[in-house]
Amino acid sequence: MATNDPAAHLNEVIAGIGFAMLTTVRPDGSLHSCPMASAGVDPDGVIWFFAANNTEKVEAIRTSQRVNLAYVDHPAKRYVSVSGYCELLREPVKAKQLWNPEYKTWFPGGLEDPNLILLKVNVQQAEYWDATQGRMLALVGFANAAIG
Repeated sequence: MATNDPAAHLNEVIAGIGFAMLTTVRPDGSLHSCPMASAGVDPDGVIWFFAANNTEKVEAIRTSQRVNLAYVDHPAKRYVSVSGYCELLREPVKAKQLWNPEYKTWFPGGLEDPNLILLKVNVQQAEYWDATQGRMLALVGFANAAIG
């Protein structure tokens, strides 16, 4: 990859992959995964998602903030795993900035939906499949990031 900036590098390896599988830890310790529309990584190494406040994933995050994201583009042999900590936020300004009209499919009430909440995933580690080496490679620069 062409950059030393970890967020930019991560954006390069997930570019064009529209969905990530978000894995959360349920209160009983079991894992739960679901697909989430993905908009990429911001310069601070944060990945944002919209969710409904009354969902199993949000309840799981209230118990354990540890999450994993899996991005897959099988035809291009791109496989990316991202782990971090997730915060639940209600930030109308950020929500407006991130909003995509396609999200109306899941949130018919749009940005005014009282059930709408933001998931802020602070990336701690990321790795991707390198077909030339036949193994996963770490994206350097996230492990030392402060987790709030």
